[in-house]
Amino acid sequence: MCGITGLFAYNSQAKSNLSKITQSTQKLFLRGPDSGDVFSDDKCALGHRRLSIIDTSTGASQPMTDVTERFVLVFNGEIFNYQELSKKYLEEIWQQIGGAKTTSDTEVLLYLLIEYGTECLTWLSGFFAFALYDKQTGELLLARDRFGKKPLNYFSDENHFAFASEMKALFELGIPREIDFTVLHQYLQLNYVPQPQSMIKGVEKLKPGHFLKIKNNKIADYKAYYSINIKAEKYNEYSYEEAQQEFVKLMDVSVQERMIADVPLGAFLSGGIDSSIIVALASRYTDKLNTFSIGYKDNPFFDETYYAKLVADKYKTNHTVFSLTTNDFLEHVHDVLDYMDEPFADSSAIPVYILSMHTRKHVTVALSGDGGDEVFAGYNKHAAEWKIRQQSLAKTLVSAGLPIWEMLPKSRNNKVTNIFRQLHRFAEGANLSLKDRYWRWASYNTAEKVNTLLHSSIVAKVNNHKLKVEKNSILSGLNNGDFNEVLLTDMNLVLLSDMLVKVDLMSMANSLEVRSPFLDYKVVDFAFSLPSSYKIDGKLKKKIVQDSFRSMLPEELYNRPKHGFEIPLLDWFRKDLWSMIDTDLLEKEFVAQQGIFNVASIEALKKKLLSSNPEDSHATIWALIVFQYWWKKYLGEG
Repeated sequence: MCGITGLFAYNSQAKSNLSKITQSTQKLFLRGPDSGDVFSDDKCALGHRRLSIIDTSTGASQPMTDVTERFVLVFNGEIFNYQELSKKYLEEIWQQIGGAKTTSDTEVLLYLLIEYGTECLTWLSGFFAFALYDKQTGELLLARDRFGKKPLNYFSDENHFAFASEMKALFELGIPREIDFTVLHQYLQLNYVPQPQSMIKGVEKLKPGHFLKIKNNKIADYKAYYSINIKAEKYNEYSYEEAQQEFVKLMDVSVQERMIADVPLGAFLSGGIDSSIIVALASRYTDKLNTFSIGYKDNPFFDETYYAKLVADKYKTNHTVFSLTTNDFLEHVHDVLDYMDEPFADSSAIPVYILSMHTRKHVTVALSGDGGDEVFAGYNKHAAEWKIRQQSLAKTLVSAGLPIWEMLPKSRNNKVTNIFRQLHRFAEGANLSLKDRYWRWASYNTAEKVNTLLHSSIVAKVNNHKLKVEKNSILSGLNNGDFNEVLLTDMNLVLLSDMLVKVDLMSMANSLEVRSPFLDYKVVDFAFSLPSSYKIDGKLKKKIVQDSFRSMLPEELYNRPKHGFEIPLLDWFRKDLWSMIDTDLLEKEFVAQQGIFNVASIEALKKKLLSSNPEDSHATIWALIVFQYWWKKYLGEG
C-alpha cells in the first residue's frame, strides 16, 4: 500500500514542472511513511511513497526499474496471487535475468507488464493503481483495479498529463484549481462526488477496471479490461444449498489470500455479520488473530461492541475495544476535515478514521467486511425496495400515510424518530419509478432543494444537461426490474464513490492498509451469477451470507437492527460543534462574501437543525461544513 504521483510533459513549456515531483510525492507521506523516491527524465517524472507490506527490504522500493532500466513502475496496492503468477508466467524470464531480485509483488507486476502488456490485468487478484513508463517509446500506461479500491486522479491538457493517488499531490504539480459547480450540485444531493468526476474542473478519476495509455502526447487508449455483469443465464446453475457451499469456499480462499503479509495483521470486528464472517475464516489461518472494535461510551444506541465481543470470545481472538467518549470523537473532527482534499461528507468517516488510528498502533494491515452490503443486499433500502415490489398491504398503508409521516419528527438520532424517518422515505419512494426511487433513496437532497441552497449566480453556472446525462448514466443499469440491477448500481455508485473512498482515505490518513475479502472479483462474479432470491426475501437481507455462515457465528448476531457505522452528529452540531457552524464555516457574513451559497437558505437550515423536527438537516450541514473547510484550505483563504 502506497501513494503514487507523476507528470508527463507534452512540450518544453510543461517540462519546467517536472521538478515539482518531489513536493508532490511528499504530499503522499501518510500513504507511505516507510520510504519515498522519485524518477525523472526530460519527459516524465514519477514519485512513490511506500508503506512496506510484502518484502519490506529496500530492494523492493519504488520507483522500480527492470534490469535493462527501460521500464519504470510506480505501484500502489497488493497483488495477492503474485507468487502463482510468477511461477506460471515468469519462470523463463527469471532464468534469463538470473532470478528475481526481490520477493515482492511489485517486481512480478513489473515483468508481467513488460512481457504481456495489458493482457495480464485480468490475471491480477488484488487491488491497485499503477503507472508504467517506457523510456524507449515514451509511452505511459495507467491502470486501476476492478472495483476502484485504490484511487487514481488525473488531469490532462495541451501541455501535460498529471496523475496522483490524492488531489493534494496533484495540486502540487500545478494544475488549475477551479470548482466544477455541476459536480458541486451532485455532491449536495449525494454527500459525495460520483466518480469518475471530481470537484475540480479538468480532473477525473480513472474508471475502475480500466487502463489508459499516453502516446504521442495525448490519451491514445482508454479501455475497460473488466466490468461487473449480471449473469442471469447462470441463475439456475446452483441450488440454494449448493450456492451456500460454493460461497463459503470462495470466501475462505479470499480471506486466506488476504492474510499474506510480512508485517502484523488484524481484522476490524464491528459486531455485524460481515466482519464476523471475516474473523471466523481468518481464525483458521492464525493462532491468535488481532481484532479491533470501536464503541460509543456516551451513546449506547450506536454501540455494537457487545456483539463484537461474542465473536471475539468464540474465536479466542486477541480483541481490543476502543470505547470512546464524545470528546474522543470531537478531538479528531478537524483531523478528518484536514486530510480531505476533495469534499466527502459521509460522516461515518470520523469513526473509521479513529478506528484506523487506534488499530495502526497494533498492526499495519486490517481485514474488513466492506462490500458485503452492496454485493449481497444488506441495506435497509434493499429491504424497502423488495417490499415495494411485492405490492403488499403494508406498502399500501405506509404509502397512504405519507401526509402523517411528513408531520412527525424525523431524525436518525433515536429509535422512534428514525422509524418515522424510514417510513417517510419509504412512502416517498413507493409511487416513484424504479430509477426515480433509486435516486431519491441514494440522495439526501432533491435537485430542487440544492438549487435553493446555492446562490442564484452559481445555479446559473450549473450545466443542467450534464447533470441529466450523468444521472442517466448512473441509473442506466436499472432496466428490466431484476433486483440484481439495484445491487450493480450500488456497486458502481455507492461502493465506488462513498464506501471505498471513505475507507481508503481514513485508513491511509493513518498509514493502515485495509483488505476486503468480499471484494475478491471471484466472489463478486459469483454473487452476480445468483438470483436475487438467494440474497433477499421478506425475512432476511444478505440471505445467503447469513445462512452460509450461521453455524459459525453466535445466534445473537441475527435478527437485530442494522445501525451501520453512524455517529451522533445531530447532538454534536447542536452543542459542541455549533460554534464551528454558526461563527465560522457557515457564519452569515462569510457565506455572503463567499458567494457560493444562498444565505437565507443556510440560515433556515441552521434553524431546522435546532428544531424538534431536524430530519436529515445534520447530514446537509455536514456536507456544507466539509465543503467550506476544503474551500478555505485549497481555494479560498487557506
